[in-house]
Amino acid sequence: MSIAALDPGREKCGFAVLDEDGMVLCQRVIETQNLIAEITTAKATYGFSRLVMGNGTTSKEARQRLGEVPALEILVRDEYRTTEMAKGEYWKANPPKGWRRLLPVTMQVPPVPVDDFVAVILGRRYLKESSEHGAE
Repeated sequence: MSIAALDPGREKCGFAVLDEDGMVLCQRVIETQNLIAEITTAKATYGFSRLVMGNGTTSKEARQRLGEVPALEILVRDEYRTTEMAKGEYWKANPPKGWRRLLPVTMQVPPVPVDDFVAVILGRRYLKESSEHGAE
């Protein structure tokens, strides 16, 4: 059983699909205008029926739009500090090279959006919460 996670945004969204152990099956940044098509395609591919979504500024609009996707349970969760955490996860996955490795990563800005890493963090938070408190 897999779950999807979404970090909604105005122009782009972070999206991830994780298995029940938190292993990433799919992770990418998608354009907000393609949200429904991307989620529908991923749902057909990975078979999830639950999507965990961050409660950021555009979450209400995203939740309304996601109502178009059949048989999808949407759970909204707090996304406090996920962007900072995502930057750290980005640097773990993509260590700086050359002279940049001499600078602390906390002083560097990732060269690409990290919204997909935020989605992974949201998904793993939900899975941890579910295992600690029983499935929701």
